Amino acid sequence: MNLIDGYQQKLFPYAYNILGSVDDAKDVIQEVVIKYMAVAGKEIDNEFGYLVRSVVNQSINVKKRNARTLTGAMWLPEPVDTQRADTNIERREIISYSMMVLLEHLNPKERAVFILKEAFDYSHEDIAAVLSITVENSRKLLSRARSGLKNNNNPPRLATDLTSSYLLEYVEFIKNGDTGSLERKLSEEVSFMADGGGKVKIVRELTVGVQPVTDLLLYLYQTYQHSFTFKIHTINHQPALLYYKDNALTNCQVFDIEDGKIKNVYSIVDPDKLKNLFNF
Repeated sequence: MNLIDGYQQKLFPYAYNILGSVDDAKDVIQEVVIKYMAVAGKEIDNEFGYLVRSVVNQSINVKKRNARTLTGAMWLPEPVDTQRADTNIERREIISYSMMVLLEHLNPKERAVFILKEAFDYSHEDIAAVLSITVENSRKLLSRARSGLKNNNNPPRLATDLTSSYLLEYVEFIKNGDTGSLERKLSEEVSFMADGGGKVKIVRELTVGVQPVTDLLLYLYQTYQHSFTFKIHTINHQPALLYYKDNALTNCQVFDIEDGKIKNVYSIVDPDKLKNLFNF
C-alpha cells in the first residue's frame, strides 16, 4: 500500500461527505497528500490533523467550484457501498444517503461544519481550528445548517435483515402488477428521484405522490426492468436494489423507509456514478 492509499482509508469520509463524489474525493486526497509529501520535512505537530484540515478546506473549495444545487437538473450523490467490511475505507463514517441528499441544501461551509459535528463528533473548538474561523462562527454555521435541515431531518431507517424481505416483497408486487399492495407500501408523500447525469435518458427527474410513483414503478418494470436481474444491497447504510443488465450494473435505487412505508426512492442510472461502486 503506497502513502496515498494509506491515507485514503481515513481521509476519504471527510472528502466524500462534503463532495458527494468518489472521484472528486480521491482527487482531493491525492492532491493534499502530494503537497504534504513536499513539505513533510518541516515541523508538523499533528500530521493527521494537518491532513484533515487540508482535505476539508480543499473539499469546500471544490464543492464551491462545482456549484451543484437542487434548483437545476436533478443531482444525486454518488452511492457508496457500505455493506462490505473487507476494504481499506472507513465506511462507518460515511453519511446516510438520505442525509447526503439533504445536505445539498446547505452551502459548502455549513455542510462541512454539520459533517464535522454530526459525523465526526468534533467540538466547536476543533471545527474552528480546521476551518480557520471563530468558535462563535462555528456555532452560527451549525445553527444555520440545522435550521436548513429541520423540516427534513428525520433519520432514515438503516438497512437490517428485515429490510431484505421487505424489498423482496416490494419487487414481487411490481412484477405481479399488484397495484393495491404496492400502493400500501408507499408513504402518502412518497417521491421518486432519478439522476441520469445527462448520459442516460430518464422518464422523469422527480415524481411525487402514491399514484404517480406507482404508475412509474410499473412502467419502468414493464418497459425496462423485466429483463434485468437484481440484488439487495446496503448503500450509504440504507437498503438498496441494484439492477443488472447482461451482468452490468445499470441502476442503483436507494430507499428511505419510515414507519414501514417507502418515503423516498433515489434512482441513480448515471454510469459515471455507478462505475466506482465496487471498485474501491
